[in-house]
Amino acid sequence: MRLSISHDTTYHYEHQVRASIQYLRLTPHDSERQQVLSWQLNLPRPVRAQLDPYGNILHVLTLDEPHESIVIGASGQVEIDELREAEHESQSALPFLRFTRLTEPDEALRAFAREQSKNRNDRSGLIELMHALHAHIGYQPGSTLVETSAVEAFAGRQGVCQDHAHAFLACARSLGVPARYVSGYLYTDSIDHLASHAWAEAWLDGAWYSFDVTNCLAKPERHLKLAVGLDYLDACPVRGMRRGGGSEKMHAQVEVAPLLRVQQQ
Repeated sequence: MRLSISHDTTYHYEHQVRASIQYLRLTPHDSERQQVLSWQLNLPRPVRAQLDPYGNILHVLTLDEPHESIVIGASGQVEIDELREAEHESQSALPFLRFTRLTEPDEALRAFAREQSKNRNDRSGLIELMHALHAHIGYQPGSTLVETSAVEAFAGRQGVCQDHAHAFLACARSLGVPARYVSGYLYTDSIDHLASHAWAEAWLDGAWYSFDVTNCLAKPERHLKLAVGLDYLDACPVRGMRRGGGSEKMHAQVEVAPLLRVQQQ
């Protein structure tokens, strides 16, 4: 499947911002499952690409002059191998056993993981866990914040894709399975879910397998990966800091659409 992506994020500030820095993980890279055909960023100024500790393509946008708004755009085309279920990498998966503030499980989450997986840490056990988390944490936009932890979302029984991913990571790691947070895009006909998406991957039998709790999908047929990390903070597409500006309004518009091969000939 060939996907076309257009992603624009606009920040408006109450007052002038004296200076700001934005960490952008908005550029996908080639892998066994996806091939980047074309990609470009539309930024206020040119920036150089670098790799972060997890192998993500990172751009750091620094604005030293006063500004009242920032517009960040990303667009391109990527070919997805719909039949590939797992991806191999040379880097060690062991760092993804580490818990973070957002993914540290309490006893309730640990017990839930053991019960729902039937103490299995294989793919079948994790698929059962995925379905159980989907049933337990209802998808409810606006019910949580970016700072909400897996424990809080699990206790509140509401959340979004970020919370689903964090809860899965907490459970999988508690079972001794390396697992990582994934940010990216999802092509779907449903109007209930945003095209900008998050899911999890677990290291099983020497490869990374996807687990999309929000959609109960264990096959990433329509998923385009941007970045990975221990949690949302490592992999979110845009994360920044600023001096001044007062309150902030953010508007994001994401469009993901399939392209027929004949259209590219």
